[in-house]
Amino acid sequence: MFKIEPVSECNAIVYFGDHIDLSLTPKISQFVAYLQSLSHPALVEVIPSYTSVLIQFRPSVLSYEQLVGVLQFYMGQLEKDLQQGDAQSAAGGYQAKIITLPVYYGEEAGPDLAALAKTKGLSVDEVIQRHSQPLYTVCAIGFAPGFAFLASVDEAIATPRHSEPRKKIPAGSVGIADQQTAVYPNESPGGWQIIGNCPLTLFQPDQTPMTPFQVGDQVQFTSMTKDAFLAQGGQLWPQWK
Repeated sequence: MFKIEPVSECNAIVYFGDHIDLSLTPKISQFVAYLQSLSHPALVEVIPSYTSVLIQFRPSVLSYEQLVGVLQFYMGQLEKDLQQGDAQSAAGGYQAKIITLPVYYGEEAGPDLAALAKTKGLSVDEVIQRHSQPLYTVCAIGFAPGFAFLASVDEAIATPRHSEPRKKIPAGSVGIADQQTAVYPNESPGGWQIIGNCPLTLFQPDQTPMTPFQVGDQVQFTSMTKDAFLAQGGQLWPQWK
């Protein structure tokens, strides 16, 4: 079941649920890919989140009432494709992929790692193992270009954001916020608990696609040594603020 509501004269939102549920992610991913594959002239942008999809449309091409009818038709078509087992057609030809991201979990790259381990009654190595073991699902992309929200972190290391965000953290910082984890693609302010750094460039506006992530993809973190991190272009951050 889903629900469509107007947001403004040129935006509507489609709700698939009312709380974070990983079982919603494949359907949201397929719905987004399906809409994008159609290249409908009324659709400007389709933005997925954990439980919903924001749709920017051209009211000069379709009224809100007409848009609702189009979306209901697309959803019906999507469910029909899924029932027939045609997952690739339902996803507009897109197949989710697994992305491997190396991470240097060290004090110079992860200023919150030791404190998080102490708070949780774990060793630093146990925190690293619990963070790098799961396969995470890309549930949403936002906050900053190429920033992918990944779920879900092992409950033993889930921890809230800092009450006061840092003014500046380096690109590649790997953080935890409650049961989410993510990599900051660019230098920015940030309130997540930083436990490491990934040396890969994750947002390249001059390339297509600009980011490797799509909702529904999966991410695997792997621990790397300091030497390997530096050899791949990683930079230490001596002054955390």
